Amino acid sequence: SQGWHRIRGASKQRPGALAAAERRERVEVRSYEASYNDQLWHLDYHVGSRDIITACGERKRPQLLGIIDDHSRLICHMQWYLDQSACSLVHGVSQALQKRCLPRALMSDNGSAMKSAEFTGGLLKLGIQHDFTQSYSPEQNAKIETVWGSVEGRLMAMLENVNQLDLDTLNELTQLWVEYEYNQRYHREIAAKPIERYCQERRVGRECPGSNALRDAFQRTETRRQRKSDGTISVARVRFEIPSRYRQLSEIRVRYAQWDLSHVQLLDPNSDSALCRLYPLDKHAN
Repeated sequence: SQGWHRIRGASKQRPGALAAAERRERVEVRSYEASYNDQLWHLDYHVGSRDIITACGERKRPQLLGIIDDHSRLICHMQWYLDQSACSLVHGVSQALQKRCLPRALMSDNGSAMKSAEFTGGLLKLGIQHDFTQSYSPEQNAKIETVWGSVEGRLMAMLENVNQLDLDTLNELTQLWVEYEYNQRYHREIAAKPIERYCQERRVGRECPGSNALRDAFQRTETRRQRKSDGTISVARVRFEIPSRYRQLSEIRVRYAQWDLSHVQLLDPNSDSALCRLYPLDKHAN
């Protein structure tokens, strides 16, 4: 009655937090919802509340990658990883795309993995618009943020008596919980079950390509200078040999993913189409 409303405090008075607090004072915050299924997906990571046992006998805290559809609240995919690297992100997003479809847009925060060249370039090639939330503004991605409460309150609570929990078992139980409980449970805000709303209402997603096409999409494109002495280039500190028919090129355009150097492609300098695969230098064979 006196106008004493709760004010969100800026964490540690960081410049970004102060700028976000000032922005919230100047602009309105409104709830929103996409009009169709697969029009907008939300993506985020959540640090688990308990440790798991790795194959090496170590205890590590897993991190959950979650992807949810904005209109239907359907969880497209959830998977636990040991890190937030670009490799894990691309793997999880590829699983979601092949399970559902290609959405129109994807919203995420400003993490390093979300800004990696492989991930951003892959979304661009697949025709998926990538939107970033503003710094220190998790409310823009609130639909996926609210899921973490169900993960801790339901899923992790059911696993309290499981002493030896490893990553594979945790992922299997998470998939069962997602498909047979969360997606099948009545959602009060949409007044329906997520799976029913997703199947009954209009979807605007596109068909997802195969695994090889996704692997080629989530790669970065860079330029290297060819060594005229032996016809090699360096990619991620590994030397690759250029076929003799392309030795006249001084600059080499390559496409690759940092975590998978088994599929490095040589590109046409004019059209960026793949010419051939490159293989690591084998000095003994030479």
